[in-house]
Amino acid sequence: MPEIEESVQTKPAESVSEEADQPKTTLPAHKRRKKTKRNVASGQVHVLATFNNTIVSITDPKGNALTISSSGACGFRGSKKGTAYAAQVAAERAVQTAKQQYGLSRVEVFVRGIGLGRDAAIRVLASLDVAIDNISDVTGVPHGGVRPPKARRI
Repeated sequence: MPEIEESVQTKPAESVSEEADQPKTTLPAHKRRKKTKRNVASGQVHVLATFNNTIVSITDPKGNALTISSSGACGFRGSKKGTAYAAQVAAERAVQTAKQQYGLSRVEVFVRGIGLGRDAAIRVLASLDVAIDNISDVTGVPHGGVRPPKARRI
């Protein structure tokens, strides 16, 4: 039987590498602006203290958020989130981040709610060498309250 030669065409190794080295034709990437470090010397601290959790958010004077922390985000779960210690840890984390990233040194404090973390969060600010200009209680107060129950029929 005659032997059949198979003809397999392969590219030389040089031509394969040349194709890989050629740049792909793509559109130029958009120029990205370098992110500048914002320096916010004074800001606002908003403390929301409920019975179940404490949320501490730090904003610039216009109200744009810089950092946020809460008792739940700090690893506390269940009924431990509503404690004063959990609020202290949350406030400490938020303030330290704001001081490192933005150079925060003076704050106005706005406290909302009736939870245990109200006072603890403010004490942390004083202990971390942040000057407190003003403390305001902005807890909502009902005007008129809820609708009374209907009259009892006997």
